[in-house]
Amino acid sequence: MLGSKARAERLTRAGLYAAYAAITAFFLFPIFWVVSVSLKTVPQLFASPPVWFPVPPQFENYAYVLTGTSIGRYLLNSAFIVLMTVIFTLIIATLAAYGFSRFSFRYKRPSLLAVLVFQMVSPVVIAIPLYRFFAALGLLNSYATLILVYVAIVLPFTTWFLKGYFDTIPYEMDEATIVDGASRWQVLTRILLPVCAPGIATAAILAAVLSWSQFVVPFILLDSRELYPISVGLVDLKNTSDAITLHYLSAASVIAIAPVIAVFVLLQRYIVNALTAGAIKG
Repeated sequence: MLGSKARAERLTRAGLYAAYAAITAFFLFPIFWVVSVSLKTVPQLFASPPVWFPVPPQFENYAYVLTGTSIGRYLLNSAFIVLMTVIFTLIIATLAAYGFSRFSFRYKRPSLLAVLVFQMVSPVVIAIPLYRFFAALGLLNSYATLILVYVAIVLPFTTWFLKGYFDTIPYEMDEATIVDGASRWQVLTRILLPVCAPGIATAAILAAVLSWSQFVVPFILLDSRELYPISVGLVDLKNTSDAITLHYLSAASVIAIAPVIAVFVLLQRYIVNALTAGAIKG
């Protein structure tokens, strides 16, 4: 009886691992294929059967993309947009999350529900209305407009995430500090923010990733190539040069996603720990 039970548990565990491996392979295969294509020569692009591991790898494709295209400018544009988005998002989300976590007020639950509803709205749905709205105001083709929209997109998730993290901190810490004569602002800045630093750092990383991957909004709101972020710049590379064939475009795509992958690989432990801590009471 015990032997049958142990065998069933092993089979179940093996099935779970096999499912995990299949799901992982499903999501990693597109990345592998893009990397493979980025290292091919032109004849290898059309070889049949396909060349899975190009030998020798053509790292010159990356050198050409970096030196012969505007991808460096696009990367700098994305870095600036993401940095500004993260700064403004953290300021607003931290104050909002503190208020939702520490204060009881009328319509608190409907307000939290409204934040959640806004999180469910896809940028694709609001892209055209946003274009018409900002066009009427004469605010198209502006970083300030784009950053404002980015903040609005990532703010609901960041607020919910930080609210859950604030909830894990005992309210007795606030009360003890207030008894000692501290104001609410001092409680937030001197007590809660240092304790919440891992959660805030994780929120910044997640907000940066969400902002970096935006395509529809900048594609609609920006007309000038000099302002394009990397997501739109990849499309522009193909449209502006016949020399950018599939292997060069794949190399540019790898360069575009490399910062995001590096962030997750280097900081995944801290991200998981912060997400777990924020989920305890969130």
